Amino acid sequence: MSSIMTNTAAMTALKSLQATTKNLEVTQGRISTGYSVAEAADNAAYWSIATTMRSDNSALSTVQDALGLGAGKVDVAYTAMNSAIKVVDEIKSKLVAASEPGVDKSKIQSEIGELQNQLISMSSSASFSGENWLSVDSGSASYSATKNIVSSFSRDSAGNVSVSTIAIDITSTTLFDSNAAGTGILDTDFTTTGTGGVTVSVSTLDITAANIDDQDLADMISNVDTAFQSMTTSASNLGASKSRIDMQNDFVSNLMDAVDRGIGQLVDADMSEESTKLQALQVQQQLGVQALSIANSNAQTILSLFK
Repeated sequence: MSSIMTNTAAMTALKSLQATTKNLEVTQGRISTGYSVAEAADNAAYWSIATTMRSDNSALSTVQDALGLGAGKVDVAYTAMNSAIKVVDEIKSKLVAASEPGVDKSKIQSEIGELQNQLISMSSSASFSGENWLSVDSGSASYSATKNIVSSFSRDSAGNVSVSTIAIDITSTTLFDSNAAGTGILDTDFTTTGTGGVTVSVSTLDITAANIDDQDLADMISNVDTAFQSMTTSASNLGASKSRIDMQNDFVSNLMDAVDRGIGQLVDADMSEESTKLQALQVQQQLGVQALSIANSNAQTILSLFK
């Protein structure tokens, strides 16, 4: 039946053209943004997951910054400790030289004094971001023997987040403690058992003190060597901590890349597919316009019947 009131063909063609235009708009949007899921309306579940993971990746980026800061602190302490080890080794050599009969102990003490000053200078300079792990004040209210470095951020299956840290005990790295009850490696007192019987530390020993004999010198050498061994152990521990921080930093970097890839799988548009789809939809749109034009021409055909 031909009708001038209801053009079924035109209605069908219009619906088809509208659907094609809508799909074309979606495809053009994906191409312009690069996302197949750009907002919650596109896919609420995928959008929610991607948004959460992007937030977590941002937190991981902050973790990387914290690891970099921690690595800097450890590296400064490690470098200063290594330098101090060389100085203490030199002091031990001077003490051995002082044990030789007939040597000028005052000249050797002058050299030892300069080395002791160098140890103090090195320790006080080993500061990074306001923290010094070699020269401390254990009596300070803000003092903490354990330094924590943020190392990871994670989210469990229930959505609960947690932050993990790498703990570093600086009691083994402390060379000088300005507190009255100093416990630093270089400022802890010991008493020699010789005739002199002096109470000194590595940083204050004096071989020109009254009545210093070979036994006193031997005790000094022994205690300096003990300090040397403690510092070597501290340097080893700092080196191990630095290595762990570097590995954790690499892991966090790789983890962030993996999360980015996962997000991409959920929400990124396949540009090759979308490009092909765009061309097909453009052709469909052109055909839809043609079909609608043909359907609308039916009314003109009916009009010709009355001529």
